[in-house]
Amino acid sequence: MTLKIISADDILFSGEVKAVHLPGAMGAFTVLPGHASLISTLTPGKVRYTTADTGEEQSKQIEGGIVDVDSDIISVCIY
Repeated sequence: MTLKIISADDILFSGEVKAVHLPGAMGAFTVLPGHASLISTLTPGKVRYTTADTGEEQSKQIEGGIVDVDSDIISVCIY
């Protein structure tokens, strides 16, 4: 899967991941390979992801945003 975390100013992360954990407006959720397409608003919290190459978990603190999941591409646009 490809994860892109972007803000108005910069690309914070772009790369291959195994899993992404997101703070959704209706509750936290996890995106794994083959996940159904969706669009959701995000609340303040951490976007956590496991990189595909090292298997290391990393995270980014966010104040909110939106996420689009489609065909194993996760696009996170943050405030």
